[in-house]
Amino acid sequence: MNFVKPIITMTLCSLLFMSCKETGNEPNLSESTNAVSSTEKKVAQKPETATLKIDGMTCSMGCAKTIERKLTEMEGVQEAKVDFDKKEATVSFDAAVLSPEKISETVESTADGKTYKVSDVKIKA
Repeated sequence: MNFVKPIITMTLCSLLFMSCKETGNEPNLSESTNAVSSTEKKVAQKPETATLKIDGMTCSMGCAKTIERKLTEMEGVQEAKVDFDKKEATVSFDAAVLSPEKISETVESTADGKTYKVSDVKIKA
């Protein structure tokens, strides 16, 4: 019984020292990044919409959502939707900031850079 009290005391002290880390002054990077990215989307000066055929997608949750997320993160993209069933992406973007070729390059470089192929790019102003 004499050794139980010191072990419990040491355990509680260890937990206390490990859990008392000051985090009040540190900024939460995920919150500040999300706030900045949501306010950075500006109104397009030269709005255009590109429709791209994408070959190589094998699933809607992995492939299509990954491509959609990559496109949405691009500077100049206002909105991106990828339809797995149609094997098609529709991207609204600012032509003053971004080109259809750069959008195609981004899609084709997603994953290992060999999986997705873009064809039949149509631009509507």
